[in-house]
Amino acid sequence: MYRMLDVATSMFATVSRLGAGVQAEPPATRPAERLELYEFEACPFCRKVRDALTELDLDVTIYPCPKDGTVFRPKAVALGGKAQFPYLVDPNTGTAMYESDEIVAYLFKTYGGRTPGALVRGPLATASSALASAFRPGSGSKARPSRRPAAPLELWSFEASPFCRIVRETLCELELPYVLHNVGRNGAGRPAFVARSGKMMVPYLLDPNTGRAMFESAEIRQYLLDTYGA
Repeated sequence: MYRMLDVATSMFATVSRLGAGVQAEPPATRPAERLELYEFEACPFCRKVRDALTELDLDVTIYPCPKDGTVFRPKAVALGGKAQFPYLVDPNTGTAMYESDEIVAYLFKTYGGRTPGALVRGPLATASSALASAFRPGSGSKARPSRRPAAPLELWSFEASPFCRIVRETLCELELPYVLHNVGRNGAGRPAFVARSGKMMVPYLLDPNTGRAMFESAEIRQYLLDTYGA
């Protein structure tokens, strides 16, 4: 019953975003170094940035900063001066910034070569993203005790997928850093992903610390809790 409710509410969250974070279009320019994002899954403003990253077909290293987090939240405060999220660091340009709409505009201007749509920037994006958070009360918002991996995990995902959301929430709550490989619809990275995994199905988690690789959100969630949950 819990699994059915979990998936259903995640699907409602997806529907509330009206199609944002699904379709990818290759960027005009790809960053040489991977972008870094300090955020937490339940934050509606962070969601807008993740939607933009999916639509721009950009990978990013995620440093989860849930409430009461002790791993990356203090680091984000030390870097930027305040506990505000999302916080983007772009090592390619030396840019570091707060404010979701400003981040989205920066990403589209710097890498997209186009302007962001109303579903990822502006009042409609904020309202629908807040509604998506309301469908998942508490999920992906607060830290739980965990053990640290030696190396970041890797997740193939796209923002709108209700199953990927469940995995990202767990990674966030456990404060596990991970490389987010965005594989939105028509994304340039899909052929290489299929060659690697054998099929186009997400979420797909690779844990370089144990050599485990797996599909299925429920299986991944349980693996993360068993392996890194304290």
